[in-house]
Amino acid sequence: MAIRLSKNAQYLLQKRYLQKNRQGKVIETPKQLFRRVAKSIAQADLNYVRQKKDFLQTEQQFYQLLSSLDFLPNSPTLMNAGTKNPQLAACFVLPIEDSLDSIFQTLHQAAIIHKYGGGTGFDFSSLRSQDAFIEETGGKSSGPVSFIKAFDCATEQIKQGGKRRGANMAILRIDHFDIEDFITCKQRCEINNFNFSVAITDRFIEALQRKRPFYLVDPHTKKKIKRDPRKLFSLLCQAAWQTGDPGVVFIDTINKHHPLPKQKITATNPCGEQPLLPYESCNLGSINLANHVADSQIDWIKLRKTVQKAVHFLDNVIDLSDYIFPKIDDITKQNRKIGLGVMGFADLLIRINVSYSSSEAARIAENIMEFISFESAKASQRLAEIRGAFPNFKESVHKRPQRNATLTTIAPTGSLSIIAGCSSGIEPLFALAYTRRMLSTKEVSELNYDLLNSLRKAGLNKKNIIRKIAKQGSLQGIEEIPDYIRKLFVTALEIIPEEHLAVQAAFQKHTDNAVSKTINLPQDTAVKEVEKIFLAAHHLGCKGLTVYRYGSKEKQVLTFGCKICDEVKR
Repeated sequence: MAIRLSKNAQYLLQKRYLQKNRQGKVIETPKQLFRRVAKSIAQADLNYVRQKKDFLQTEQQFYQLLSSLDFLPNSPTLMNAGTKNPQLAACFVLPIEDSLDSIFQTLHQAAIIHKYGGGTGFDFSSLRSQDAFIEETGGKSSGPVSFIKAFDCATEQIKQGGKRRGANMAILRIDHFDIEDFITCKQRCEINNFNFSVAITDRFIEALQRKRPFYLVDPHTKKKIKRDPRKLFSLLCQAAWQTGDPGVVFIDTINKHHPLPKQKITATNPCGEQPLLPYESCNLGSINLANHVADSQIDWIKLRKTVQKAVHFLDNVIDLSDYIFPKIDDITKQNRKIGLGVMGFADLLIRINVSYSSSEAARIAENIMEFISFESAKASQRLAEIRGAFPNFKESVHKRPQRNATLTTIAPTGSLSIIAGCSSGIEPLFALAYTRRMLSTKEVSELNYDLLNSLRKAGLNKKNIIRKIAKQGSLQGIEEIPDYIRKLFVTALEIIPEEHLAVQAAFQKHTDNAVSKTINLPQDTAVKEVEKIFLAAHHLGCKGLTVYRYGSKEKQVLTFGCKICDEVKR
């Protein structure tokens, strides 16, 4: 069976995923890549007596799962499975304590994790504030932001497995003494390898809404300083409006829903969708929903089978990954968290004739994720019967033994969605025609093929119409386009924030971990709109989110419009 890959997917695979020899020449085909990964991950079955005899069958099932592009695991698994460097997890959180030894030990650990393809998250909230007295030396502390800069500089020098630069998340609590410096950091500093998120507490939201005083606290001296929560919130929203950073994580909401209530989470992975304990890691994988549609209906039977195989696959990854550091290995295997998510949601909606901007889209989102959550729990429970429950099961809120403490996560799937040829994560279509900056250097054009098919069926696949779409990236102002096509092919900036949030909240309702979602905003959006979005997200039970106002960064991955030569010829 031929593997259907776009030119952009082939380019990405060649540059980042396919194996190369010492001269840098590609020595692997996409088919061989998927076979390598399937064969490697299936080997975990050999550790379990009741599954040992089915090893070859498992290998074939995993190969079909991957080569069909129905499901893809996170990038480190695709890169490293079956190689000499079997670090397969994408997400790590490392602790930072208030000492130079701890800070630079963590930096060392992060560097090694980046080397083998992982991303790292850090909570810098335990570090004393800038200018705080240091008893050991009689000097003054440089504060959390200075160390974030040091981590960023180190990351700049390391490419993950020689294939991509490391990714990080910096988190600081809203009540930290240096929070204002943190919030405005990206406006003043060039930091290229960190996303920033403010850990918003319920206490802060209450102070904001009830107009009560709010105090910032130095974690070392416990010194307090009063701040107006309204002004602090405005500063946060202004920064997010201006640069896209920081995002927000609702840290109390995250901990309320953590299945291990005695263990406190303070940080997430680089994109915010995977909250993790200190020294914990997680491997992710995403189901391509665009491939689970038949006759304009969701193919629930196929989706159930895909979920079952994907949970098996991801649990196997835990056994086979080299976590580099014993402490990470131990904590990861105590809880055995996996993050099964989705991509291609916007494509699915188009193929079942539902507009992303309709209330029906949120209802479908909830139904899909409820189904995946239910089926993944059943699959994990079956694995527990064969392999045993995760070791910390008795400390969890789960009533029935299952193999994994958490099962579901919605990741952004940037690279995976290019390989699978579908829309990213649960995001709407960014545009119908756009230019993508790939691997930081190459610019490639993309034109939505579902739209081209709809235009052909309507007899509107004319060059002048396609040129207009390619130039502006949307259907706005093109009079020839009928309303039913215009409503179906709505793009990110045409969807109001309330509709973005409705979809995110619907997915979050049945997702164990968190949901990666960006609320895309037109360039002329007011700061007040950002304030409304953050408060609404907390009210709806989201665990965090990011806003991005188009054009607010000098360099952005996606821009409207594309060249159409190749597409028009098709």
